[in-house]
Amino acid sequence: MHLERFSYDNAIVRNFAYATMIWGVIGMLVGLTVALQLAFPALNFGLEFTTFGRIRPLHTNAVIFAFVGNGIFTGVYYSLQRLCKTRMFSDVLSQINFWGWQLIILSAVLTLPMGYTTSKEYAELEWPIDIAITLIWVVFGWNMFATILNRREKHLYVAIWFYIGTFVTVAVLHIVNSFELPVSFMKSYSWYAGVQDALVQWWYGHNAVAFFLTTPYLGLMYYFVPKAANRPVYSYRLSIIHFWALIFLYIWAGPHHLLYTALPDWAQSLGVVFSVMLIAPSWGGMLNGLLTLRGAWDKVREDVVLKFMVVALTCYGMATFEGPMLSLKNVNAISHFTDWTVAHVHIGGLGWNGFLTFGMLYWLFPKLFRVELYSKRLANFHFWIGSLGIIFYALPMYWAGFTQSLMWKEFTAEGLLAYPNFLETVTQIKTMYMLRALGGAMFIAGTVVMCYNLFMTAKQGSFVANEEAEAPAIHKDANEENEHWHRLIERRPVQMMVLSLVVIMIGGIVEMIPTFLVKSNIPTIASVKPYTPLELHGRDLYIKEGCNNCHSQMVRPFRSETERYGEYSKAGEFIYDHPHLWGSKRTGPDIHRVGGKYPDSWHYNHMLDPESMSPGSIMPPYPWLFEYDIDTNATPGKITAMRQLGVPYPKGYEAQANEDLRKQANEISERLKESGVKTKSEKEIIALIAYLQRLGTDIKAKPLAQDN
Repeated sequence: MHLERFSYDNAIVRNFAYATMIWGVIGMLVGLTVALQLAFPALNFGLEFTTFGRIRPLHTNAVIFAFVGNGIFTGVYYSLQRLCKTRMFSDVLSQINFWGWQLIILSAVLTLPMGYTTSKEYAELEWPIDIAITLIWVVFGWNMFATILNRREKHLYVAIWFYIGTFVTVAVLHIVNSFELPVSFMKSYSWYAGVQDALVQWWYGHNAVAFFLTTPYLGLMYYFVPKAANRPVYSYRLSIIHFWALIFLYIWAGPHHLLYTALPDWAQSLGVVFSVMLIAPSWGGMLNGLLTLRGAWDKVREDVVLKFMVVALTCYGMATFEGPMLSLKNVNAISHFTDWTVAHVHIGGLGWNGFLTFGMLYWLFPKLFRVELYSKRLANFHFWIGSLGIIFYALPMYWAGFTQSLMWKEFTAEGLLAYPNFLETVTQIKTMYMLRALGGAMFIAGTVVMCYNLFMTAKQGSFVANEEAEAPAIHKDANEENEHWHRLIERRPVQMMVLSLVVIMIGGIVEMIPTFLVKSNIPTIASVKPYTPLELHGRDLYIKEGCNNCHSQMVRPFRSETERYGEYSKAGEFIYDHPHLWGSKRTGPDIHRVGGKYPDSWHYNHMLDPESMSPGSIMPPYPWLFEYDIDTNATPGKITAMRQLGVPYPKGYEAQANEDLRKQANEISERLKESGVKTKSEKEIIALIAYLQRLGTDIKAKPLAQDN
């Protein structure tokens, strides 16, 4: 048999591995800063660029796309070459993929703290960066598929199925969710509004978790766990069921993030049903991974790589049991908007993604540098302090979540809210926030130790950039026609890609098209009018400061919420909201009905010094809003963009919009003056007050039973 000689590109694997480690530490340190700010708000040091609202999305983007993203590329570029027995199709495309991805991450580091954000969770980056992401993702896919087509191995191993499914689905998710109309170089409005925007966002948001944090890592699990254990995958048939069932079911589950909201009930129910079904393929994959270790459990005691991987698979199982449970309406009524969700997410993020990445890196470096790991003792220290970090992080957040929900919903014997002041529920859990920060610090300490250990491993080793290999060319088997049916699909990567696309599109189409085309899903309300130019500027400032990271704008139809906030939210109230701002976490109270609740002077003083209005508040002050002027030069462009999106501003209104803006600003300034507050009408704080005073006033709402 003739053997063809070639070499594997290890340089690209090493580069992505280094990037994974560096960005991992940076992203986690930003997360620790965010966590500490909830207990000690002064830690933003009075700077606008370091407030919780601005750097919380920096943390999520850095961990998801920088740490995990580079981890994905590390594992894919290493495993794909060996599974296909060929070098990557193009070294140039590999380099473009690497440097392009790092530049995208760097652009996020620069733009998010400056307030350039779409506000859409896990998709906050503005439109020029979205275009760059699309181009680099296409480069990755091109390189991957060309490599697969050039392979010397006839059948595609299960890991490659997950890589293909990941590439196709992430491309669809990113493009559909990123439809936005640019207003300026770093400002855009979502193409969708209100209910539709919320549906599309959480169709994307949930499946970003599914197809960026889960399916590629399942592919890595199917390659690196068998390699580390030196055992074959437990069940080929189970892997087939796992793959197709997972990618079909996952795409339907997004609406479970919107239970009890203004989303149509049928869409909520679909999200619940498919979320519950997800436990079957998810646990099938977990068990396939753990049972691969049959006969090798004695090695787990000694091998730190297997320790990390076992805990990763266990955390995957815990998170994928908890996810369907949290999607049940009666459980979601307790957990949603609380820190329970934060704990759930970090079991997956720290345990599943973090520990599998660590295990992969510990396995890779000795292979890449032809040397033993520098220190097994340090690796074991990392394992234990990382495991303790997860526990110290998650348990206080679970406790905080239950505490929040119980306090929000408790009534006295007289039928009044037991804790009418929302701030009581915040001060009660400050200790939990401190413990959470301690857990995060422990996890980061372990990560730093790993980086030192691996850098020292590399230093004492001998790196081979081009690893020599040989393999026979693909040949036809005589009994091909009698093979398992799935083997036929595995020989056809393009057909597998198309079939994966069809499977993942079904759920999205069924959920979205009726919501867009059937008018009864979003009943309009005649009294709901477009935002005034000043209110529109105020809304953009609210988005810029990331206020939606702490405040929701969705009053659910629970007695505890209607008593605390006012009339529950209706779908028709959001028809001019590009994007929606319903939120996913209440660190502060819901503000959908805050309009008219307090005088203008209250909002003025609250933004200048939150504790003057709410003693014990953990919200930082925003002094720059009192210094910067409203950018009235942007007004005509904003009005024009909104009209193009269907907001019924009169034709030519952009020419007089600033005149109306100044008139309303002067009115607010005069009211403030009457309250003893002197400020210029052109300051940004005036626009923000205008927006806050508008919220929830479009419909006649019942008066609050008591103040919060």
